[in-house]
Amino acid sequence: MKKLLEILGFIALLQGVASLVHEFTDWNVGVVRRLGFLDGFEVYAGISLLVLGIALLAAAESSKSG
Repeated sequence: MKKLLEILGFIALLQGVASLVHEFTDWNVGVVRRLGFLDGFEVYAGISLLVLGIALLAAAESSKSG
């Protein structure tokens, strides 16, 4: 379970950073830019993914190994 939380947390963190990089530099990276229902809310989605990623990584650290 710990490994799964770490993987999901890393992916969420990576996608959040990619979303913010796309918004501020116009690089074509990340999945958030491809989701049509998030048009106009990409920055909020990126910040939310960053927070989710940090929370998942913190939960993985606090859980017992095994």
